[in-house]
Amino acid sequence: MKHLITILFSITALQVIHAQKVEILNLESKESFRGLSVVNDSVLWVSGTHGTVGRSWDAGKTFQWMKVQGFEQIDFRDIEAFDENTALIMGIAEPAYILKTKDAGQSWQVVYENQTLGMFLDAMDFYDNQNGMVIGDPIDGKIFLAKTFDSGDSWNQIDTKSYPTLLNGEACFASSGSNIVMLNKRKFAYVTGGIASNLYIGKKKVKLPIIQGKESTGANSLAVKNSSTWMVVGGDFLQKEEQIEHAVVTTNAGKSFLKPIEPPHGYRSCVKFLNVKTWITCGLNGVDITTDDGLHWQKISSEGFHVCQKARNGNVVYFAGQGKIGVYRE
Repeated sequence: MKHLITILFSITALQVIHAQKVEILNLESKESFRGLSVVNDSVLWVSGTHGTVGRSWDAGKTFQWMKVQGFEQIDFRDIEAFDENTALIMGIAEPAYILKTKDAGQSWQVVYENQTLGMFLDAMDFYDNQNGMVIGDPIDGKIFLAKTFDSGDSWNQIDTKSYPTLLNGEACFASSGSNIVMLNKRKFAYVTGGIASNLYIGKKKVKLPIIQGKESTGANSLAVKNSSTWMVVGGDFLQKEEQIEHAVVTTNAGKSFLKPIEPPHGYRSCVKFLNVKTWITCGLNGVDITTDDGLHWQKISSEGFHVCQKARNGNVVYFAGQGKIGVYRE
């Protein structure tokens, strides 16, 4: 009888998962979006190619689209929104920029500019509304990091000379703005990919048991549940259907890793923690969800996206990709 109850429970859980779906919102833009920030269930911002920024205040029913004047050729691959009117956008290279608006995009101020040869920004993350970090590809073998303590109004580059030297061909993927996580106001962790794929916790280097060795392989995204349980996803973006060593979870802050029994169904560029033991991940060929901390993943959509994010103050999950925005409601 116990076995029967367990089987029936499992079947019911799978039916619930399969009943869930990702809804596609109608858009007026065909740009590629990798920047996504969700303030609450109603307010979200996206950023992408050709200086494009989108803002919605009514859960995606309406979008205000804008091209940032003077930056029409810039790819804004990450965005951090604080409310309906205030947001930061990150232009990747060369030069690299961070811009800020306080008036819902009517005007933008350059708050950071870096013209260093080879500069390429990958992602931003904020611990709270004041403390944030931006990460960029290595310069002369050392990762680029800069920090803000004033909501992005000013940025200070971190001296990384004493940090581990990255291998030639090891870098961060600017695929979803989610390869760095601030663990608290001072501590942070990030993942790399390419020829080598590692987890870095400050200055500590941990080799990831994830596919690596080519420029297209490695970790793309890091998400954190608590101080010990973290999830990493990636793969080979040139082989979007492959399910080989592309997702791992640690329950002891990187001391060891577990591989899924049933992995995500292809390359994944972003992962986010939702609640309890539930996480969601997306990539070029679909969306997967797990309700057991990453041991079993179920595909809930074949729509491809670059990035996903749960509302900071709410429960709705939004997605962004090539000319489309999606929404998932638990």
